[in-house]
Amino acid sequence: MPLCFIEPQEAIRVVAESVGREARRQLLGEVVRAWVDEIPDDELLVHYAKAVEELDDDDLSILAAWHASLEVGQPIANKEFLLGAFTGLGEHRREALRIAAGFKGEDAFEAGVSEEQALDTVLPWLSPARLRQLAAEAVELYCWDRLGSDN
Repeated sequence: MPLCFIEPQEAIRVVAESVGREARRQLLGEVVRAWVDEIPDDELLVHYAKAVEELDDDDLSILAAWHASLEVGQPIANKEFLLGAFTGLGEHRREALRIAAGFKGEDAFEAGVSEEQALDTVLPWLSPARLRQLAAEAVELYCWDRLGSDN
């Protein structure tokens, strides 16, 4: 059966609906990473603050441990420290946002937020080139899922 889509965004949606849970989770993770990559530098802090605000204590502890690995001082697993330390992360700010957004996305996935809602939120923000790249990754995930993953 050939796959033909006019828009990469629609290809991503169809693949997300057609694969198993683990492949969907991986695809959504890729979509979130793509979104973080495309956020303008001057908007990173705003998005990081939103992501951190919704994290629970366990996620805050993991994020603080990640900060510790960068040796940016003695991290504290609370929102105020993490927000205050964000600007000092330099080139690692996007990775911090990816981690925080990933926790938020994982919590939403576990709470039953549909993939469709997540895709509706993120895909419109991505550039056409990034959407094409994600569509190619989605097709690869589709093949991985259909060719015998333990899904």
